[in-house]
Amino acid sequence: MVATAAMAPRAERAQALRQRLISAAILLPVAAAAVWLGSYYWDGLVGIFALAMVWEWTGMCAAGRGPQRDAVFGMAPAGLVSMLAVAAGVAAAAAGRYQMALLLVVAGAGVLTLMSMHSPDSRGRWHGLGPLYIGLPSIAVIWLRHQPGAGLATMVWVLALAIAADTGAYAAGRTIGGPKLAPRISPNKTWAGLLGGIAAAAIVGWVAALWLGAASVFPLVLASALLAIVEQIGDLVESGFKRYFGVKDSSHLIPGHGGVLDRVDGLLAVALAVALAQSMGGGLLAWTR
Repeated sequence: MVATAAMAPRAERAQALRQRLISAAILLPVAAAAVWLGSYYWDGLVGIFALAMVWEWTGMCAAGRGPQRDAVFGMAPAGLVSMLAVAAGVAAAAAGRYQMALLLVVAGAGVLTLMSMHSPDSRGRWHGLGPLYIGLPSIAVIWLRHQPGAGLATMVWVLALAIAADTGAYAAGRTIGGPKLAPRISPNKTWAGLLGGIAAAAIVGWVAALWLGAASVFPLVLASALLAIVEQIGDLVESGFKRYFGVKDSSHLIPGHGGVLDRVDGLLAVALAVALAQSMGGGLLAWTR
């Protein structure tokens, strides 16, 4: 009996790992192909992921409240407004109208805030954050990929950095352990994991600098290391939201991974930070000079 009980969690972990590997084997090539091809391939993928994240966010805001009488297509009015705002923002960004895109998601957030001010459940009052939390980074990754000349290099670097930081943090945290980073928000994260994520991202920066033929590798290595911290903050923010909403995963859309938000929370933060830096400092290629 003891052996059987001990084997059950092991079997569950093995099954979860298999699911994660299968999901990754499907999603990573799709994302790689879309970012390489660019244009409406990338924009379309971003739009699909953005709408999936809005659906997840709406579900978390409504967690535990059961079916709503005023729901349309299974979604409350707030969810439909979120979908409309983010979809319109992504479409405007894909058309190159970035100021309009920003205006649409901000306006959607404002409308939702007014709609949910008198919600009887405190979780429902968070609907207004959805278009900003999801829409702004979605616009950012479209804008980054559309940059003439450096768009492909920038997005490859951003995606590789986010994946490396997440993987490095997971590997170092599980292998080394040690003091917790933010136990009240995410009990599994450790300081060792953070350092592992920084180291992995710094390696990505070093490889990117060599790929771009930079005069010095230091600027991109430093930028990548700092962005690894941003990636971990994005991960912690989403963990904090899930703890507040009382859910383990944002959804079950991706077998073995949870939801889309669970997988790209760090990427959302990194993309937004890089877009801000690029708008002010000339972008990836300027950092390599």
